[in-house]
Amino acid sequence: MAKLTKNQKSVLEKLELQKEYSVEDASTLVKDITFTKFDASIDLSIRLGVDPRKADQMVRGVVTLPHGSGKQVNVLVLCTPDKEEEAKAAGADHVGLDEYITKIEGGWTDVDVIITMPQVMAKVGKLGRVLGPRGLMPNPKSGTVTEDVAKAVNEVKAGKIDFKVDKAGIINTSIGKASFEPKMIKENALEVVHTISRLKPASAKGTYFKSISISSTMSPGIAIDKNSIEGI
Repeated sequence: MAKLTKNQKSVLEKLELQKEYSVEDASTLVKDITFTKFDASIDLSIRLGVDPRKADQMVRGVVTLPHGSGKQVNVLVLCTPDKEEEAKAAGADHVGLDEYITKIEGGWTDVDVIITMPQVMAKVGKLGRVLGPRGLMPNPKSGTVTEDVAKAVNEVKAGKIDFKVDKAGIINTSIGKASFEPKMIKENALEVVHTISRLKPASAKGTYFKSISISSTMSPGIAIDKNSIEGI
């Protein structure tokens, strides 16, 4: 049997793997069991009682984290020339249209979010085979296809994220960094959970929230007691 490292032993001393913790305690504990030398991401994993194969049970949405994600989000805006200065002033990292469409067709996808306008979706739509598998395809439902590109850029930079249930009925999303205070992690987590709660499909029967856990990069998951979260 492989020997446990010093950090692994420390984790096992602090974390009871079979225990469910309150969201407040879990937000503190996830910091205590994170030993990476870099600022690890804090991730929330939620298993839902839905069947994603059914269109009326597909859970997806957007949420603005109260304390942001802690990430430097690289934003590309594909827009008409009259909107370029507006997008740049809002903080977009890349702004343009045809030249970036050509780059993307050649395989370039070095961005985190792409924002565009309804008027140019005919051009952008052709990039679906490249952008779709990477989760970068702009979508009106996530607010990334809009006339107000400046507002969209500001929201993304401020911590707006989108989420979508996967084939296994699980939503995984980053909600912050290990450098965040426990209160910030807790409030970001609650904002995500309450947003997902409001999106419960009418056709979903039985238990909606099957399980909720929080973890950091390379740490074990910490099970959260659903009863510690009001309003779900």
